[in-house]
This record gives sequence, structure tokens and C-alpha cells, in this order.
Amino acid sequence: MRTHYPRTPHLPWSPGATSDDVRTTGPGMLAGFAGREVVVTEKLDGENTTLYADGLHARSLDSGHHPSRAWVKGLQSRIGPGIPAGWRVCGENVYARHSLAYEELDAYFYGFSVWDGDHCLDWDRTVLFLRGLGVPGPRVLWRGVFDERSLRRLRLDTARQEGYVVRTVGGFDRADFGRRVAKWVRGGHVQTDTHWMYAQVVPNGLGPAAALWDARSGADPDTAGLLRAVGADTVVEAARFGTAGVETAGVEALVAEVADRIDGLGVRRSGEERLAGLLAAALHGVPRAALASRLAAGPLGMATARRVADLVGLHPALRRPFPYPDTERRAGLVRMAEAADLGVLHALAGALREWGDGSAEYVEWSALHAEEAGLLGPAPLEPLRAGLREALAGAGPGNGDAGGDGDGDADGHGNTDGHRGAGGHGGGRIGADAADRCWAEARRAYAQGKLTGPEEAVAATWRWRDGASFPRLVQLCGPSGSGKSTYARKLPGVEAYISLDDLRGARGSRSDQRDNADVLREGLDRLDSALASAARRGGTVVWDATSLTAQQRALAGSVARRRDALVTQAVLLVGEAELMRRNSTRAHPVPEPVLISQLRRFAPPYPGEAHRTWYIGADGTVEDTAGTIAAPAHAPARAATREEG
Repeated sequence: MRTHYPRTPHLPWSPGATSDDVRTTGPGMLAGFAGREVVVTEKLDGENTTLYADGLHARSLDSGHHPSRAWVKGLQSRIGPGIPAGWRVCGENVYARHSLAYEELDAYFYGFSVWDGDHCLDWDRTVLFLRGLGVPGPRVLWRGVFDERSLRRLRLDTARQEGYVVRTVGGFDRADFGRRVAKWVRGGHVQTDTHWMYAQVVPNGLGPAAALWDARSGADPDTAGLLRAVGADTVVEAARFGTAGVETAGVEALVAEVADRIDGLGVRRSGEERLAGLLAAALHGVPRAALASRLAAGPLGMATARRVADLVGLHPALRRPFPYPDTERRAGLVRMAEAADLGVLHALAGALREWGDGSAEYVEWSALHAEEAGLLGPAPLEPLRAGLREALAGAGPGNGDAGGDGDGDADGHGNTDGHRGAGGHGGGRIGADAADRCWAEARRAYAQGKLTGPEEAVAATWRWRDGASFPRLVQLCGPSGSGKSTYARKLPGVEAYISLDDLRGARGSRSDQRDNADVLREGLDRLDSALASAARRGGTVVWDATSLTAQQRALAGSVARRRDALVTQAVLLVGEAELMRRNSTRAHPVPEPVLISQLRRFAPPYPGEAHRTWYIGADGTVEDTAGTIAAPAHAPARAATREEG
């Protein structure tokens, strides 16, 4: 069934409204926005277009062929299988230049709403769903509770911007469209003598991010474009950073091979997973820690950057003989599935083994085990997590958890550093820390084959539902100058702070490494005592050390296990240049050769090494998490929950 997109009414102060336009005028016409959170996005100068699983149309349901529609038809053929039956994606086809010339577009189609029948999804689910398809959304100009004065104060560059659209963040039904969506359009927005459909088609310009969005949407990869988009100007530069010394043609062939393998997995991967796999192929020789910090500072953001790096770090394990009995392989694959899409990971390892290392049988054998364990599909652990999350939401009275992550968990209130403070939980829900602990223990039991579904997970995790029954350990991980101490000093509810630098300073000099063994023993003794004390109240202890390697992290980890602590690894990923700059201005700088040695040895933890992981960027905020029971913020929406405004 094809559905005509409704006409969007103009706001009362829109100068571009004409005599035949719909207007939000008269008493109460803005009442649909009053008291509601709204999002304001840039209105693009293009052609309104609706995509379905099996086709598309412009504003007119019987719109025919036009050269400017060829590109978006190709897009629909790629992403159509990812649009559920009865759903539609509405957006703007900006391939052809109309009145405004665009030079830096992310793509030739921007989605602005997603509909399940006659219901428009809420904004956040819309963005996640579009990203999963590989479709960008328009630029957000403002978000907050509707305030007419704030909106009237918005100033646009009308030589470059046509206007803006206001919509409620919450979802709504089609019958309420006129009360939940409105637009502001510049005066005289049509500035051409000939209608664009009858003029020569002049394509708008694409920016560097277009290669990333093409890869997300399923297009043939542009390897050079991908590398430029993430800051590697040429494949030669990528090779200089460690990409196996492969010539340009070889890297392009490898990326194309990985794309074919991902597209042939049988179940469509999200746009972000596909992009991560292609970038991992192009940059598979770059050291993992350097790759994660470098990509996180660019257009990908932390969530995708660390997934690319984890793919790069994990794929060699699939190309080696499994060192343990096959009965333990399932547990290892489950742990890998916490960090990476195993289908994409095997696609990467399978393509790389064709480059001469003779490991084909190991990759194929691993894939067979993963398939038998039900781990090759997208997000294989999500049903267990979602079921446990739903069960725990009504599991009993809550507790005042300290900490917790600020990405949408069930409880608490976010604060400026991206974490939840100590606070009372209730209303039939357990605290965020307790829920995350239950999820971590359920994952471990699932990996060991001790449980298979949410019901068993609920029964197996009862002892951790009381958030006051175990202490918390926040273990900082990162080179000197990455901001560990600055970040940790802002954490709420910390009962004890153990810094190896401080212990060295108490002996005479923070930089004196001669007594490291004694300092470490003293620190571990203090950690043990602090966790024992915190256990009586469910308090938080911070371990401030570089913790660069798994062996170093295991020392504090063994103390935490003895005290049954919830372990959170806070991983700081900051680029080398920024670290060098910070070190030069520190009150206690480390010698440059020491810092370079730290960077060389830094092996960030993978998800699953601790109960949960927080990934912290250069600005000191948590930008991604792993091991939390909350739905991951990067995941595409797979089903809509109707949110009546």
C-alpha cells in the first residue's frame, strides 16, 4: 500500500508561506507542541520521496521516471530488504540542484521520518533505524521542550539553508501530523525561472562522509574514499600505519572481498556493522589501540571506532588452531560475540586467510562452531539481554546504586560526565549496577552452557539483585596523560581512591620507577582492604593505574574477584598527538620515551574482560559502553514501540 506524505504546515512566523500553503495559525494551533520535547532539523531543498521494501515514489503516488531519481532508486534496491513490510521511510531526494547548491552532502537522500503503518516512530528510534539502513538524517539545529521564543531566535544562513522543520520527539499517529510537525521556510525560497524538473539536471556535491554512508547502505566500497573520510589520505598512508604493506590494488581487492562476504551472510547486517567490517579490512594492520583512538576522534565516533579496532584485534584468533578442547570453543565465541559481529568477523578472517597464510580450515571450522552455537546472526545475545532486562524491570524494590552508565539504563538520572550519580531507585526496578551485574553473570553462564534463555537467567542471577550486596571497582585503563585521574575524580559515590602515582609520590617521587614492585604490592593490599570495607555498603573503589595490558589488569581483577566486586573497566582512548601535547603541559610529565613505550604496549580490554566497559574519549565523557543491560545506543531499531505523545 502506497501512502501520500502529508502536507507540512508552516509556522506562524515562516516568511516562505504562500497563499495555498497550510499554516499553523489561529488560537491553539501550536498546542500540539506545548509542553512536549521537540527536535528542530534543517529543511533540505530537494524532492519529497518515500521508500518501501518494494519500491518508492515522490510526493505524487504515480510519479514517473526522472533522471534525478535514478540514484535514489539504486539506494532503494540496496536498503529495501531492511525495511519491514508495512513500513516506509520518508525523506528528501537531493540529487538534483533546485534553488540551493549543496557541495558537502553526506548522501543524495536524507531520511526524516519512519512510519509503521499510520504511526510515525519517535525521533530517536527513527535515527537508529535509518542509521541501520545506511541513511543519514538531516542536521539537528535545536532540541528541547517546545519554546516558541527559542525557535523564533533561530538564525539560518538563507543563502545556504532553505529552512527548518519542528517535530515532536515522541511518536505520533498520522491523524495528529498537523499538530506535531511544522516548518519554517525562507522567503522567496524558489529562485529559479524554470522548474527544476524541466531544466538540465545538475547534481549537488558530495562531501567526504558520502563514502561512509555508501558503505553503510550496501554500495560497492570506495576504498580510497573510505580512507580519506577517516583521515588516511591514501592507501599508502594507511600502509605506513601498518596495513600489511599491501599495494593499493591489493587493499581495494581485499575490501571488495570482505564486502561480498558480508553481503552473502544471509541475514542483512546493519549499515554500521558493514562499515566496520570494510574499514577493518582496509586498516587491518594498524595497531588496535592506535586505530581505536584515531578513528574515535573522527567522523565515526567511539562506538564504531572501537568495533573496527576490535575486529582488527580479534580476527587473527580465528586463523589459528584453537588452543583448547572444542568443548571450550563455544565459551570463547560467546566472549567474542560481546565485542564483534561474528558473521562480519569470520568474513574478515576468511578474506584475509586467502592472502597466503594457509589458515582456511581454521576459519571455516570456527564458523561451523559459531553457526552450531547460533552465534553467526546479528546480535545473537540480544534476545537473552532483552528478556532479562524486561524481567528485572519488575523484579523488586530498587537500591541506590552508585555510578551506572548514562546511555539509557532503566534507572537514575544522567549527569554531566555521562554517568549516573548515587541515587534512590524504586518503583519495582532494581538498580542499574545490580542489573548490569546480573547481565554479566548471565552472559558467563550462557557462555558455559549453563543456561539458554531469559527465564533461566532470571533464576540464576537472584543473588546479585541487591545492589548493596557487593562492592564496585572502577579500573582505569590508558596511557599517562589520557585523563584517567581527571575523569575518575568526578565519579560520584567513590569511597576509596587508590593511585599508584600517589603511592610513588608518598615515597619521594611520582616518576621514580625503582620501587614499582613494592608500590604495586602496597596498592593491591589497599585495594583489598577498600573493597572489603565497601562490600558492607555496596560502595565504589577506583584503581588508578595505566593497566595497559591484560596481565596488568588481572592483578587488580583477582582482588576484585576475591571480594565479589562488580568490575567496570574505564578505557580512555586518546590519540598520540593529543597525549604528547598534554604530557608537555602536565605538572608531572613522564619522559617521552616512556610515553611512547606505553603507547606501543597498550592493549585495551575487549568487552567481556570485565563485567562492563566504559569507553571515554578525549573530552572525558563516556561515548560508548559494553556489558550494560541497556539497549545499545548504536543498534538499529528492529521493532517499533509506539510512543503516544
